[in-house]
Amino acid sequence: MAIETPTSTPVPAGVPGSVPAAPPTLSGRARLVLFVLCAAQFMVALDFSVLNVALPVLGEDLGLSRSGLQWAVTAFALPSGGFLLLFGRIADLYGRRRLFLTGLVVFGASSLLATLAWDPASFLAGRALQGLGAAVIVPTGMSLLTTTFPEGPLRDRALGISGTLLSLGFTVGMVAGGVLTDTLGWRSTMGLLTAAAVLVSVLAPKLLEESRTPERPKLDVPGAVTVTAGLLALIYSLSTAAERGFGGADVVVTLVLGVALLAAFVVVESRSAAPLVSLPMLRRRTVAFGNLGGLATFSMMSTIVFVLTLYLQDLLHLSALGTGLVFGVQGLASVAAGVYAARVVGRIGARRTLVLSLIGQGVLIGTLLGLGEDSGVWLATVAVSLASACHLGAIIAYGLTVTSGVPNEEQGLATGLVTTTQQVGLTIGIPLLGVLSTTQGSLYDGVRLVVAAAAVILVATGLVVAAGLRRA
Repeated sequence: MAIETPTSTPVPAGVPGSVPAAPPTLSGRARLVLFVLCAAQFMVALDFSVLNVALPVLGEDLGLSRSGLQWAVTAFALPSGGFLLLFGRIADLYGRRRLFLTGLVVFGASSLLATLAWDPASFLAGRALQGLGAAVIVPTGMSLLTTTFPEGPLRDRALGISGTLLSLGFTVGMVAGGVLTDTLGWRSTMGLLTAAAVLVSVLAPKLLEESRTPERPKLDVPGAVTVTAGLLALIYSLSTAAERGFGGADVVVTLVLGVALLAAFVVVESRSAAPLVSLPMLRRRTVAFGNLGGLATFSMMSTIVFVLTLYLQDLLHLSALGTGLVFGVQGLASVAAGVYAARVVGRIGARRTLVLSLIGQGVLIGTLLGLGEDSGVWLATVAVSLASACHLGAIIAYGLTVTSGVPNEEQGLATGLVTTTQQVGLTIGIPLLGVLSTTQGSLYDGVRLVVAAAAVILVATGLVVAAGLRRA
């Protein structure tokens, strides 16, 4: 049930004694509901960043190799991206509140497992289950927010607060990860997520009301199985190649299997009555090229953060706290960019903003080629912060580009694609370019190669998106 907040009744202009309608405000209960939903989204955003600066310490403690460290990120991102659309559809069918609470329990229990992990297998199992819980929390939390707050100023305000906290979650995660790792050890980063899940789990049942769609949509289980299995096989092959090269039989077999399963997913979706991904929707140029831009900006930025973490700690011997502060500046730049991005879009349009943001992000990442083997903290801080400002501009612009011109009855499919692109981008970037960073003669050479590849990919994508959207 939507939260209604009473406001003064508007009186026609010119009528004696007329008083302008008061702007809608959030009631006390509405604020609590918004707090719970935003806290859950904040917690998931925190999970994407809080562990980054702890990776080198974690690797030494659990015996994870440098190439194996990417699995600490990938194990979370893979299920969170692969199951996102399926759980969103299940929530529509069986109840958003019920599934949201289930996701919180899974996330909290798996965070505890990761906290207490005794070897790499138990830790990665905890991370994978965290990703599964996140795949439940993200779509159900967003659905609960949009169904709780009525369309208009209240919903706009709620979504604005939620978006800001998502960006802030990354910043807090990087800084908190550094502080906690330096003072209490890497396990405390996972303990923080456990505590956050418990807090939200206690408050949510008392505040959230059940909601579901009356249409009772069908579940596209074959689509979910093929896309998740395909991504899993593909990520496994790339991650294994990062450690042993492409000569192994398991690498070749899983690479071929991954491509085949993703091709099967396309066939399944073309025949499904209720597809997870609408292929006709993807034929829209704004949707196709907008999502291409989103995929590039998410995958390349997550990869740069990963390799810079290794560079700052393993080559420059910066502490976890110092590394966290570097990325804390990056997060603040993102939050600041979020304030002005809407104004930029208003002046030059979403499509032009997307193109310029992608190219700007690529050029700024390219300046990281100036990093030295024994110096480069200031260059890394400035370049990655400015690149992150462009990154946030691209995020906002690609979401607006994808959903522009789409009929109201198809907005759910369009926004579902936006969210899926984000999760898949976070999933594939690190293992894809991680192969480059771990198969070179030295970490320094690997970092430079990844930086160069990311810069080229972003600039090239910006030019392709510009050409594609010009015909839209």
